[in-house]
Amino acid sequence: MRRLHVAVVGYGTAGQCVATLLSRDGHAVEVFERVPVPGPVGAGFLLQPSGLQVLWRMGLLPRVLAHGAVVDRLYGDARCGRAVMDMRYDGLDPRLAGIGMQRGALFSILADANPGHATVRAGVRIVDVVDEGRTLVDADGIRHGRYDLVVVADGAASQLRAQVGRVRLDAPYPWGALWCLLPRGDWPHLCELRQRYVAARKMIGLLPVGTRPGADTPMLSFFWSLPVAAFAQWQAQGLEGWKHEVEALWPEIAPLVSRIQDASLLARAQYRDAVLGQWHRGHAVLVGDAAHSMSPQLGQGVNMALMDAMALSDALRANPGIDDALAAYQRSRRRHVAIYQAWSRWLTPMFQSERDTVARLRDVTLRPAGRLPFAGTHMLRVLSGTQVGLFGSLELEAGFLDALGEYLARRREPTTGAW
Repeated sequence: MRRLHVAVVGYGTAGQCVATLLSRDGHAVEVFERVPVPGPVGAGFLLQPSGLQVLWRMGLLPRVLAHGAVVDRLYGDARCGRAVMDMRYDGLDPRLAGIGMQRGALFSILADANPGHATVRAGVRIVDVVDEGRTLVDADGIRHGRYDLVVVADGAASQLRAQVGRVRLDAPYPWGALWCLLPRGDWPHLCELRQRYVAARKMIGLLPVGTRPGADTPMLSFFWSLPVAAFAQWQAQGLEGWKHEVEALWPEIAPLVSRIQDASLLARAQYRDAVLGQWHRGHAVLVGDAAHSMSPQLGQGVNMALMDAMALSDALRANPGIDDALAAYQRSRRRHVAIYQAWSRWLTPMFQSERDTVARLRDVTLRPAGRLPFAGTHMLRVLSGTQVGLFGSLELEAGFLDALGEYLARRREPTTGAW
């Protein structure tokens, strides 16, 4: 394809990855970011095989593995200690695992890979896309462009979503979370995402997320689920009272929670559910959460962003015209995204709601369902980010599987198979 003049709006994971890939393909890329100092937002996340394959294709997998934490098991239990969920990646393929990672680590890795990182136009808030998606207008009324392509990657709370796509649903979720990073210390579950549930009203989670460049202390990502409307009540409750509540629900994590000495260390997260019938208009296209935000229950946000960026790069290489490329990009991503939005919408009331009956049903059926041959495989494909449509699956490349499998094999003890 001819060399394009591309604008990218937003410098989160999706924007970083798009800017890197299109710059590598020889396009002239300008990035606009509304905050004065671009940086990571959020504590940690779980990179699934679907997202890891994109990073492998970009040549970034070794750095990701150097800083991330291997997660081979997802385990959740009730306050009484009864297991509700117990899923292991090796039930799908022994060469697979998730990688827990700090957002700051991935931000640094993608920044280093982006030749235009130093020229990001920070502190510029884009409020409009005009001229058939070829010109941007910022909050001061200044016009930028004309571009051959505008990539909108301004996140779940996108201000440009309705201008670029055809929106079917765009609504906030009533539940959010508090999160922070904590030093791993003596936490024994080094390769597991651990969660504890009190019906669907309360959920606590701890995810190993490794280190980041310039900081060698292994960390855990801690989160506490609560309704968005209860944020103010939580703050009024006082930190010590809340810590006593958390420790009573999960005594094992008391040494970790005791390190939270200031309520300001806990950031607030809110989520949206956005479904679009069309992801592009004219010369503008949506990627990442701007195109398909969803509940974080399946932990697919970062992985979806990476896959969107790669799919857009592939579509631009394979199609000579912008219209054909953007249509091909949407086709390549739609079935994959749709099944995860459906699963996310269905699962969220099981883990974040006031529906006690639904939570009781979850407690007695989720783990047994995972032991059934077809259901168990399906659940593992959903977990790993490789489910496509109702019955299809994303093909993982042999080179990627071998690279990840070799790394996991080196990490295991030769005699016991333990980490």
